[in-house]
Amino acid sequence: MRMDPPSAGEHGPAELAPAPPQLPAPRSRRWIWIGRGLFAFVGLFLLLILWLAVTTPLSKALRPLPTPTLVFVSAEGRPIARQGELKERPVSVAALPAHVPAAFIAIEDRRFRTHFGIDPRGIARAAWNNLRAGSVRQGGSTITQQLAKTVFLTADRTATRKLRELMIAFWLEAWLSKDEILSRYLSSVYFGDGVYGLRAAARHYFDREPERLTVPQAAMLAGMVKAPSRLAPTRNLKGARARAKLVIAAMVETGSLDADEARRLHPARIAADDGARLPSGTYFTDWLLSAARSATEADYGEQYVQTTLDAGLQRSAVRALSRAGLGPHQAALVAMRPDGRVVAMLGGRSYRQSSFNRATQARRQPGSTFKLFVYLAALRAGMRPDDAVEDRPITIEGWTPKNNDGRYRGRISLNEAFAISSNVAAVRLSEDVGRGAVIQAARDLGIASPLADRPSLALGTSGTTLLEMTAAYAAVAGGTYPVAPYGLPRPPASLLERLRNRQVHFPRETTWPMLLDLLWSAANSGTGRQAALALPTFGKTGTTQDHRDAMFIGFVEDLVVGVWIGNDDNSPMNGVSGGGLPVRIWRDFMLDALRAGKARDPESRRNDDAAAAIEAGARLLREVRRFDD
Repeated sequence: MRMDPPSAGEHGPAELAPAPPQLPAPRSRRWIWIGRGLFAFVGLFLLLILWLAVTTPLSKALRPLPTPTLVFVSAEGRPIARQGELKERPVSVAALPAHVPAAFIAIEDRRFRTHFGIDPRGIARAAWNNLRAGSVRQGGSTITQQLAKTVFLTADRTATRKLRELMIAFWLEAWLSKDEILSRYLSSVYFGDGVYGLRAAARHYFDREPERLTVPQAAMLAGMVKAPSRLAPTRNLKGARARAKLVIAAMVETGSLDADEARRLHPARIAADDGARLPSGTYFTDWLLSAARSATEADYGEQYVQTTLDAGLQRSAVRALSRAGLGPHQAALVAMRPDGRVVAMLGGRSYRQSSFNRATQARRQPGSTFKLFVYLAALRAGMRPDDAVEDRPITIEGWTPKNNDGRYRGRISLNEAFAISSNVAAVRLSEDVGRGAVIQAARDLGIASPLADRPSLALGTSGTTLLEMTAAYAAVAGGTYPVAPYGLPRPPASLLERLRNRQVHFPRETTWPMLLDLLWSAANSGTGRQAALALPTFGKTGTTQDHRDAMFIGFVEDLVVGVWIGNDDNSPMNGVSGGGLPVRIWRDFMLDALRAGKARDPESRRNDDAAAAIEAGARLLREVRRFDD
């Protein structure tokens, strides 16, 4: 029997199976992801804008440079060098003649007033021209992008930096007016010769304010922006004028300059005299630069830095080295007062040929000038200049030192051993008092270079600088140690505090006059006798193995001078010794100083009694030597 299905009336509505879920079409899913991506991009963009607003100050382009130009001035007030970058106060586009901003817009960014930070047409044109040329010949950066790059970013050529440049350009356009962007750009762009900003460039090249620039002058400055180092008119006037013609033609094309007026213009003439400019560096100012930067704050324009350099003594140093007949060898000279004030410095024969400062940077073996510390340690141990020491061959740890002249005199006094610069006597004394005591004596007198604890220590085989060795002798000249060399009128506060806690006077009745006795003997009757002058002369020669280094350090009145001769590659010299060429340079310099009345320091910080004691002691020593003879 066939069964009919139940009717709706009998059993209610029929139960239907649930319909399968409807999946979105593939195209709909793509649009969802595109929407999400756009939302994330906008969110990220807003976060970046917020980050820029917090971390990138709008006023950065209007601030002075962190390394402003420092003009170093001698003790007499004479400028001696200019170092650093020059930036003057910002300019305002509203205060400039209309042709000044027009020149920059015409050559750098013609659609500056209408674009939104980037110029798609400019980018496309530059890309097409570069493609046709087969190399990068043009850039599509706008003035806004250039401001972003020069002020807020580094110059590295990476995709990340370019992306940040675009972001900052958009941000600048959103927060600043076009005139504000242009003002910041003109206030910070580089114009060559270490000059930043339109005001500094107008003064540097034309000796006038930017508000008074003529059309040719504005065109020349605008043309330099493309390649400021190459197109600086002080170096390449022809190239700068050729580029200025292109700027004037661009101004005519953009309608900011009438064609007839352009034809009547004459090329700009610069006011800067490149030949009369101060040097960008010297051995002395390079040595001072770090301390001078620490002592000055960032500001606009040039900042004058007073120094301790004596211009007259510096000229004497140059003359002494030029007259010396150095041949192929290098030389260095340092002159200072007993308190550490450096009054002359040459770190080589020619700064232009080599800026390496052999007075402050080169660690060379001081040779027998180091014996000062050996004999100081011996005097501290209770010995006296008249005590005897053996001038006979000695072997220590398998090493046998030799006297330079090959002679051995047997039992001689410390005074004679120091005067003739006996190597074996110095090594004996070092071993008797202990190398540690010698190292301590050197440290007390300011030697900071590493000193090797080995038998040859006494002969100055550990490298030191001429500057610190001269300062050690200055300590003896002034009777107070240590002496810290400085070139600014007042040493840094940290240095003063350190010296105040450490400085010690030599015992006036014992060690100090005995050291002076030794140094007088060496400079008057010993290896340095060619240095002897009519005034009391004190000093010590130094010659290293194979004549690789030759030195003389000595003082007269308030002037302590160290001279070094050698080769940069540390090769031997042909017979040059400390008692020869270095002594002659030292004497030549010192005679100039005496004739000019500069050996005595009018601002001497030494105790007058101490100066009198030196002179009285020297007179007594001369009488004793004369009586002995």
